[in-house]
Amino acid sequence: MAPEESAEATRLLRSFERRFLAARALRSFPWQSLEEKLRDSGSELLLDVLQKTVKHPLCVKHPPSVKYVRCFLSELIRKHEAVHAEPLDELYEALAEVLTAEEPTQCHRSYPLPSGNSVTLSESTAIISHGTTGLVTWNAALYLAEWAIENPVAFTHRTVLELGSGAGLTGLAICKMCRPRAYIFSDYHSRVLEQLRQNVLLNSLSLEPDATTPVQHPGHNTRNSESPRVTVAQLDWDTVTAPQLAAFQPDVVIAADVLYCPETVLSLVGVLQRLSACRKDQQAPDAYVAFTIRNPETCQLFTTEMGRAGISWEAVPRHDQKLFPYEEHSETAILKLTL
Repeated sequence: MAPEESAEATRLLRSFERRFLAARALRSFPWQSLEEKLRDSGSELLLDVLQKTVKHPLCVKHPPSVKYVRCFLSELIRKHEAVHAEPLDELYEALAEVLTAEEPTQCHRSYPLPSGNSVTLSESTAIISHGTTGLVTWNAALYLAEWAIENPVAFTHRTVLELGSGAGLTGLAICKMCRPRAYIFSDYHSRVLEQLRQNVLLNSLSLEPDATTPVQHPGHNTRNSESPRVTVAQLDWDTVTAPQLAAFQPDVVIAADVLYCPETVLSLVGVLQRLSACRKDQQAPDAYVAFTIRNPETCQLFTTEMGRAGISWEAVPRHDQKLFPYEEHSETAILKLTL
């Protein structure tokens, strides 16, 4: 295979690997490119795809939903049969394994990191379940995690408070790549908090037993400096007080994909106002809010309400890093706030 063709095949395999491990919608896979490559090659490429997806060590250890794997393999088989007459035993054997498997209520998504490490999330198989949107990973969380990995200095040796952590992707990526001193995941719904704790432990991070304990000063922290102090806190944006927020002593506050309705926008601005009083060494915490622009009116409401609250903001320049697969045509933005 020529060097150019080899590089193209590597990119194709990488695309399949990232999308499959993250359990992205099958329509987002580069099926047409695969079919074109299959016409010019034997079955080896499909075997490579199988190794990068269903047989990937991360997938074997933390499998996605059974239905997802079944649909993926069925599509692979269709592509193979469209260009090759001879069946590929390995594909049918892999499909046979999942045809009889039961579907669990939880599945996994994995996101390889530049360090060679990865973030793996256990998530609900339903997009919105038990009355909350916090049990899955949304696009802005992936986008903010990419930005953080590209800008680690914003978090290194600092205490980070995340509002509306959801499944935990952004925070886990920051904990593994940006060396924060302490990280506080927070959410309100009890099932989301339970899932958060599971995901923290799943990613080999130590979890503080008492989420309400104020973060210790660096001189009092006996942990390995490479391992942040991690807590999971229940926060009701409508009732949490400024003293309660100040107890976390945050240097940085982040939130992703929390602007999904006017009610949450108003609650978020209220929390940000109270956080502006959490001054550490006479300085308010830095704050970053990432969101996907689904409804421009909701985003406009957010910036308008921040203006009324005396919170200034500026758009963070778009980053070039594309580590994670998400909807490429969605418009995602990060605002840096001055509290």
